[in-house]
Amino acid sequence: MAKKKVQISYKCSNCGFVQPRWLGRCPECSSWNTLEECITDPNAFSSVAPGQIATKVKPVPLASVVAMDDDRYPTGIEEFDRVLGGSGATKRSAILLGGEPGIGKSTLLLQTASSFSKTQADLVLYVSGEESSSQIKARANRLGVDCTNIQIMPTMRLEDILDALNELKPRLVIIDSIQTVYSIEGGIIPGTVNQLKYCTNELVGWVKEHDSVLIMTCHVTKDGNIAGPKALEHMVDTVISFERNNDEIRFLRAYKNRFGSVDELGIFEMTAKGLVAVTDPSTMFITRREGAIPAGVSVSAVFEGTRVFLVEIQTLTVPAKSTMTRVYSEKIDSARVSRVAAVLEKQTGLRFSDHDIYVNVAGGIRLTESAIDAALAASLYSARSGVALSGNCVVIGELSLAGEIRPVGRIKQRAKTASSLGYTTIVAPEKEDGVIAVKDVHELIKKTFK
Repeated sequence: MAKKKVQISYKCSNCGFVQPRWLGRCPECSSWNTLEECITDPNAFSSVAPGQIATKVKPVPLASVVAMDDDRYPTGIEEFDRVLGGSGATKRSAILLGGEPGIGKSTLLLQTASSFSKTQADLVLYVSGEESSSQIKARANRLGVDCTNIQIMPTMRLEDILDALNELKPRLVIIDSIQTVYSIEGGIIPGTVNQLKYCTNELVGWVKEHDSVLIMTCHVTKDGNIAGPKALEHMVDTVISFERNNDEIRFLRAYKNRFGSVDELGIFEMTAKGLVAVTDPSTMFITRREGAIPAGVSVSAVFEGTRVFLVEIQTLTVPAKSTMTRVYSEKIDSARVSRVAAVLEKQTGLRFSDHDIYVNVAGGIRLTESAIDAALAASLYSARSGVALSGNCVVIGELSLAGEIRPVGRIKQRAKTASSLGYTTIVAPEKEDGVIAVKDVHELIKKTFK
């Protein structure tokens, strides 16, 4: 089918009068040189209502552009604000929130809607394509949230949503979930690639033209990745994953953020009254024991954004039951575990190539920082030799292929946190107050195994 012809018209920037030809003077308000060229393109994606026109965009010198201040709206939930960039959601931004079914995405968004409406004293539109109004109200009653300034809209039609947005002009828009939204323009089946791209583009286009924030939940695959086309993640400003490590603890982590860091980690506890922020998570990933520490256990200090966590790494090595050895590790990349084991085998002579290796992290947090290499090496050596580390020992550092313990960032802050929690032996590659400096694997073993 051939595309429809683009129609050109001229709109007065002063009074909004539209007429088909350019004139030097507006016939409506008599202003000079205010008529700007506009287009009506029925084939283009646009957040304007049908029948309206869009001003034709022309290039301007970048040097003449005035940078917009990083205005943010605090959501009222400190851990959520931390992941979004520190002080809240950025004005005119779109956020994509993914997570497995039943993890608490709708609970988090309902609590966010309530706290946002109280903090900003402005209107919130909650669009639900999966639940009825009565179901959402029942959850609100159970959570005890304030429903003032929250408008609920159980629909899946994009046209109805856009009409409500143009009428209400809400400050926060919540779509739960984007996979349920459909438009006649994109077909009649929700969740298809065309529907997701078309509906997301229309909703994002609307918030970009208004001082609003858009939060959309999305389904995930069995691997935990966001379902749908990868273009969906490119179209939004922030992509957040909601994860769990057990029945109570939830992790909120950003994988893309145009307005802040992706290193921050939000931690919540699921209770009967909803999600509660964990304000001091420094010790929730270590195990306090009354007796001696068992072999195969080490503690390291890691940075997640601006906070330091002490984490306990647990390792078990057993003789392989077949000719093929395996590494079982969910919270630390198995390739990293294999690399550290290979360095230890080369430098110490302990054989790991004929053993299966099991690695776990207490508390279920996923570790990606290179600062855990030395602690992982100490844990592997302890598990293989059967000799336990000191119970008051924290190991920090990156391990090179040559067996060197390389420096990592912010050693002083890591050591300070470990000392404040009662750890007396802090092993790291750099000399600081209260820190024992080591240069390679051999020194690491001498200092941590006495």
